[in-house]
Amino acid sequence: MAGHSKFKNIMHRKGAQDKKRAKVFSRLSKEITVAAKMGAPDPDQNPRLRLAIQEARGHNMPKDNIERAIKKSQGGDGENYEAMRYEGFGPAGIGIIVEALTDNKNRTAGDVRACFTKYGGNMGETGSVSFMFDHVGCVTYPADVADADTMLEAAIDAGADDCVSSDDGHELYCDSSSLHEVNTALSSKFGDALSAKLIWKPQNNIEVTGESVATLMKLLDALDDNDDVQNVYANFDISEDEMEKAMA
Repeated sequence: MAGHSKFKNIMHRKGAQDKKRAKVFSRLSKEITVAAKMGAPDPDQNPRLRLAIQEARGHNMPKDNIERAIKKSQGGDGENYEAMRYEGFGPAGIGIIVEALTDNKNRTAGDVRACFTKYGGNMGETGSVSFMFDHVGCVTYPADVADADTMLEAAIDAGADDCVSSDDGHELYCDSSSLHEVNTALSSKFGDALSAKLIWKPQNNIEVTGESVATLMKLLDALDDNDDVQNVYANFDISEDEMEKAMA
């Protein structure tokens, strides 16, 4: 993103508001259950489960909730979730990628399409948007773990490709195939990260202004509120002044 990245732009929105805490836990639980069902229920033998548990702990998810999600994966009557990716365009031509875990593809696709349509966007074919993003590993730490220079040095030593530090925290990016190694190296120095996962990182952001700001925010919020949606990524940039106007 041309050296500029903030949590607001890569839609790390779940967990930003206390009122969404229950929804955050629900989505984290679903990911843990799916990861445990796809592999071993032991995080030491299942990298995806280990990362899911790490993120859950980063969101202060209670240990009982984590254990319950793992046990659910071992039950024969549990839901069978399928990972889906939807791509589309929002107001001002913003590219949007939606990741979901669903037990009903038709329902989820219809709901996602309805969100795009309601707020001036449109669904696209697979690949119509993702070529404008890079699928990379992202490890995040709170700002108080280290200063920017220390974190950058650690990122280089760990094999990461980029480190962006701000008042919101530190974001370290790496090749998707190196996520486990980079996360392990950083954990040995700073402890467990807030999250370590594969994300869609915009190659460039589009400036959004005027009436499109409020409409875009409504679209992203509607997608984020869907129970099947796990992550939403978008390649936009909005100035503080434009955001204040939209919220007025």
